Amino acid sequence: MISRITFAQINSGVYISDLDNVRHELKMTNNYMIHTIYEKDPARFIKTEGGFYDIKGSELKVSLEFNSNYEADSITTLEIPFALENDQLILGTTPRLVFNHVESIEQDLDGQWLFATRGPDEGQERRGDENPRKTLKYLQDNRFQWIAYNTETFKFHGTGGGSFSSENGTYIELIEFFSRDNSRVGASLEFQYELKKDDWHHTGNNSKGEPMYEIWARR
Repeated sequence: MISRITFAQINSGVYISDLDNVRHELKMTNNYMIHTIYEKDPARFIKTEGGFYDIKGSELKVSLEFNSNYEADSITTLEIPFALENDQLILGTTPRLVFNHVESIEQDLDGQWLFATRGPDEGQERRGDENPRKTLKYLQDNRFQWIAYNTETFKFHGTGGGSFSSENGTYIELIEFFSRDNSRVGASLEFQYELKKDDWHHTGNNSKGEPMYEIWARR
């Protein structure tokens, strides 16, 4: 039986459920969630979906911003039974997924970020929440994920993620899943970062070795 719990009992953070070789990774704030599924070895991306949620009794009601399977299932909303047992978050009934809350680790770049523009900052036009084409980057508890999507057409453009560190101006990503190319899993990428008010200036070389300068705005 799914117990009735309240919104205040759900802690923000990253939750993980490992079922043999399949990992379910859940990232949650107080009103937003991302659920990603992938195989670890050999690496294979399966799906990701995410959006804003409310709690009604013992259900999460999610209004999705993106769904990597949208072309196949056309799903834009979710109603997910849930419960909490100690520090575990349980989703669904059949099947029943049990997620463990990972250790909380605070770092400089924690939070949600939307791609704003290419740098340097010279007053050029910026993308924001009002623009349907979005690239979201979520960083928390040593885990990161970026997702590119369109909120009007529900077109999904790609995602990738894994673990990260951000310290003393150096940002490092270790890729653990990548929807566009499973062979990229295991790659480590190093960049430089600088925080300027609510902007993250992200510089270095991309995965192709080309110089890049991106500006991300805190969401």
